[in-house]
Amino acid sequence: MNDDEVSATAPAGAGADPPLVVIGASSGGVDALLRLAAALPANLPAMVAAVVHIGTQPSILPELLRRAGPLPARHPRDGERLHAGTLYVAPPDHHLVLDKAVAHLSRGPRENHTRPAIDPLFRSAALGWRSRVIGVVLTGQLDDGTAGLAAIKSCGGVAIVQDPADCVAPSMPLSALANVEVDHCLPLDAIAPLLVRLVGLPPRGGTGEPPEMLRHEQAVFNGVDPMENLAALGEPSQLTCPECGGTLTEVRESRPLRYRCHTGHAYTALTLHDAQAARANHSLQSSLRALKEREFLLRRLAMVSEKLGDLAAAQAGRQQADRVHEQAAHLAKLMQEETSGA
Repeated sequence: MNDDEVSATAPAGAGADPPLVVIGASSGGVDALLRLAAALPANLPAMVAAVVHIGTQPSILPELLRRAGPLPARHPRDGERLHAGTLYVAPPDHHLVLDKAVAHLSRGPRENHTRPAIDPLFRSAALGWRSRVIGVVLTGQLDDGTAGLAAIKSCGGVAIVQDPADCVAPSMPLSALANVEVDHCLPLDAIAPLLVRLVGLPPRGGTGEPPEMLRHEQAVFNGVDPMENLAALGEPSQLTCPECGGTLTEVRESRPLRYRCHTGHAYTALTLHDAQAARANHSLQSSLRALKEREFLLRRLAMVSEKLGDLAAAQAGRQQADRVHEQAAHLAKLMQEETSGA
């Protein structure tokens, strides 16, 4: 089946939505998702949507998934209606969010320093499916997916986490287990049978209206009255967004600790620290390069002064170059100590 073909199952509609399974993965996630897809049956009575941190490069993940298992897999088109028995994968450099049974693609602000990100998909699934959604966090670094899985739980859905001992990168599952009341934690090979059983159960009772905080957060992501909705989420912090420089708002009573800016960028404290470290390293590298270039220019000017017979200027230039050289050496040592953890 090619990328433009879909299953014959009718699309989800009001009052008759099939269950939705949403999956998030990062490091080691391609292999994990392939193994999971291989174990799912062709007649799975649920829609499946997945985000893997694949960045901006072209992806053949849907093709690999179709080869691995019986489910048709595809990158959805913006505005495409979802069907049960199909696996939808967020395309490179695009967030995937769901509105009822419709997929929406966005190149909006990164969340947790990545696009596609897991949390936007999970939040939209929680708002649209409530108790009919099952969230699955697989192997990955840092903690994208934790807040989204908490959103699913807050709306009555089911939370599943891959056993960290079974992961290539256990950070994401460990974060989910530490911050969310997870329903099931089990090895990868046991997840598909569990999903088959869960999607076959009668619908669970609803939980009423989703939390207002969740609605405000998704509104910020969608760019709807961002300042008003951001104010409802928390209080401005003394931190700035590493991507746009705007003031970050600390999200109230969030686990893990999270931050958002008015343009839509979002971070957990862990991903914010990671982004800050990357920005600081870039700044230090730029400073070191500038010092080395300045030293080179000072020595070149000293050489020219010497050839012109201005020995005093040449000596002063070399002394200044020596001081700049010492500054660069000191900065390089600090950077090395930071890298080595000394």
